[in-house]
Amino acid sequence: MAYIGPIQPLIISRDRGLPPDSVIFGRSPKMQRVREAVEKLQGHNLTILIQGESGTGKEILAMLLHDRSPWAKGALVKVSCPAIPGTLLESELFGYERGAFTGAYGSKPGRVELAQGGTLFLDEIGELDLGLQAKLLQLLQDGQFSRIGGQVDKRVELRVICATNRRLDQEAQAGTFRRDLFYRINVASVCVPPLRERREDIRDLVEYFLETQSAGFNCKLKPLSPGLMRVLENYEWPGNIRQLENLIKRYVILGTEDAITADLMEVASSSFDTQISDPGPFSLKKLVRQAAQDCERKIILEALQAHQWNRRHTARALRIGYRTLLQKMQQARLAGRNGNGRSEGTESLPAIPGQPPGYEIPPEAPALRGSGNGKSGNGSDRSHYKKQHKAIIEEHKHGEPAIQA
Repeated sequence: MAYIGPIQPLIISRDRGLPPDSVIFGRSPKMQRVREAVEKLQGHNLTILIQGESGTGKEILAMLLHDRSPWAKGALVKVSCPAIPGTLLESELFGYERGAFTGAYGSKPGRVELAQGGTLFLDEIGELDLGLQAKLLQLLQDGQFSRIGGQVDKRVELRVICATNRRLDQEAQAGTFRRDLFYRINVASVCVPPLRERREDIRDLVEYFLETQSAGFNCKLKPLSPGLMRVLENYEWPGNIRQLENLIKRYVILGTEDAITADLMEVASSSFDTQISDPGPFSLKKLVRQAAQDCERKIILEALQAHQWNRRHTARALRIGYRTLLQKMQQARLAGRNGNGRSEGTESLPAIPGQPPGYEIPPEAPALRGSGNGKSGNGSDRSHYKKQHKAIIEEHKHGEPAIQA
């Protein structure tokens, strides 16, 4: 596929609408240390390295550092290093002169020149080729560079902020990233913690995203239920704040908590702990079976809490049958709202031969379900349903049709 130009704008708009500090930094101790570091660094002309996992808000911090610095009147120019092919990144960064290569019919300034008097933000700097790293090192050391095909060095006055989700110290040791460049950009470092290490901030972030997304889509939704909020606070968040924002956006668009609960439950299975108390021989098969049962029980419990113990909504969110959920609740000894140790309606019926556990008579067979109003909640219909269920078993046993009651 041919490269048709940068995906993102060269210069980030001044009308950025950053979240308030209470949302950016939250209340967790780790983010308070980040706030202290930002306040100390924002007024100094130092190259700053922002480290953290993808989706933790590194670009927000870069914007904040620029807006509160003496270079705020200049432009904030972003370079997304992974988004531009390595063969074109040099010309995007430093520009080129007319005739420098085939197709260069005129001269073009690079993003370094566009950042004159402002801030150059190098996002995911760990993706730079080693050859381009050497030219960037010259810019950081001398403030000078040359366009491709140029004969004269140009000087710029700017501030450089870098961001990465990789361990550049380890890559420098391995030789995949230049050591001298690493030491040059690591003059001041800010480490942004992942969302799973600042769970006390999740509630504030959810409320902020609900407010902004509801305004953006011109709709108003009620706050998330306490059960679902607990699920969000216990989730591991591999995609960090970006994942949370997109999840809330989906909730605002679809208008139902079921739209986001199922996705959270899919990866919750990785959050259980398995401990081996006896150092002696043990059965791996038995241990794995027990761990799977514990994990399944935890997932079902969290889903039930998220849906206020509404079992039909829970079954729909978990994408399993209603009766299957009832049987699993009985096996896991999960109490319903009555708190008596067993959920209402969890009485089990004998399995039908040739059918998987939890199979029930399909709704398209009304003759087997009774001729009432179709609701199995009342006593007479339930009793009739149990009789027909057992009649089917007798039919399988004796090989003759069951007598309809």
